Amino acid sequence: MKQYIISFAHSFPNFRVAELESLADLHGVSVDLSHHDEKSPFLVVELESDEDAANLIRRSILAKGIYELWGEGADFDALHESVKSRSSDKFETYKQSTFKFDFVSFMGTKTTEEKIAIIETFKYTGFEGKIRLKNPEVTYAVLEKYQVSGMEKADTPDYLWFGRQVQLSARSEGAVEKYDLKKRKYIGTTSFEAELSLISCNIGQVMPGKFIYDPFTGTGSFLVAGAYFGAYPIGTDIDPRSIRGKGVNCNLKTNFKQYGTSSQFIDSFVMDFTNNALRNNLTIDSIVCDPPYGVREGLKVCGAKNPEKAAGRETNVVEGELGHLRRDFIAPKKPYELANLLEDLLNFAAEKLPTGGRLAFWMPTANDEFVEHHIPQHERLQHLYALEQEFNKWSRRLLVYVKRDEGYRGCTTNGMIENNVTSFRVRYFKSFNEKSRTTEPKMENLPQ
Repeated sequence: MKQYIISFAHSFPNFRVAELESLADLHGVSVDLSHHDEKSPFLVVELESDEDAANLIRRSILAKGIYELWGEGADFDALHESVKSRSSDKFETYKQSTFKFDFVSFMGTKTTEEKIAIIETFKYTGFEGKIRLKNPEVTYAVLEKYQVSGMEKADTPDYLWFGRQVQLSARSEGAVEKYDLKKRKYIGTTSFEAELSLISCNIGQVMPGKFIYDPFTGTGSFLVAGAYFGAYPIGTDIDPRSIRGKGVNCNLKTNFKQYGTSSQFIDSFVMDFTNNALRNNLTIDSIVCDPPYGVREGLKVCGAKNPEKAAGRETNVVEGELGHLRRDFIAPKKPYELANLLEDLLNFAAEKLPTGGRLAFWMPTANDEFVEHHIPQHERLQHLYALEQEFNKWSRRLLVYVKRDEGYRGCTTNGMIENNVTSFRVRYFKSFNEKSRTTEPKMENLPQ
């Protein structure tokens, strides 16, 4: 085993382990992440090879890069002694390679003159290759950890590492900036932010050449992110307006064209998820979605509040044709609870996913009412993660499940389907000031 050091972006630190564990599982990489510290931008890990290191980090959104660790120390003198004692046997291997030096730090600054002076202290390595700032054969990095208070930048690093760059991540290659909603041609009021969409797809193990399905597509944030990772997106939505878009030059297909992934996009169509029209034998490899929370408008599905009254309308004739068979017919809708929708979602995932396939969806909670047993469960789906993004008085959690084989029988208790629970939607509009008299919350939709 060899030691490597991972450099993280200071973004959603509580999602890091889940993302790296998911990518490690995806590529068959064995890695221990148990000593990860959310407050630190660096993590030292042990891996079998550079190939494993590259596979672990290549498509990461929360990591910035991974480096073969050559030495470490509390100051530069200690760092140099560590490099000489631990890695002097590596100097000859890269002696003739073109190279450059990089500095990776958080909340610390150095002038160009200071950087050059530090680079000069590594003369003992004996590198004879030419310095090449663009596309060098080897990049060496000084990684600096600063002890800071507040948001002020520090002058002196608290700890140092030195290593050889093995792999930069998708984030470092510009994925988050490229998919920024501000630069996207077709978005809506509920478009999911690009960074978390990409992270959700990583944790949901969206893979090249596999299907990703979003039953609540909207403007396609998860489908677009899935296509970035090489998957074939399929989307459905009950609202025809989101599927049609705003015209031929501003719709879901426009987004795929913008990112050069049109050839991967299977299709999107109008469909009530609870009356699913996908063929029974269709296998969906990953389901990643953000179910409607019912805050801006009540959650609805196709159906009539009064079935008897609706049955009489089936005989209505418009221009010589039964009204409900016309192409311009708009199906009636009835109210629906998010708890029931999530139960349908878990049942659908248990039926459609292959063994090992993942379901990842976002669920809202009031901060003062959430407890772990409120997480919905299914006997064929193993719950893996409940990752929280906290706002003021409410949070949303990314719930991730994996489908197990026929012999698996997991927990089936579903705290969300119980009676006498608090409506998230009601509490949202009351600014969460009124606490329920009951102990069970009822999940109704977030600010979507």
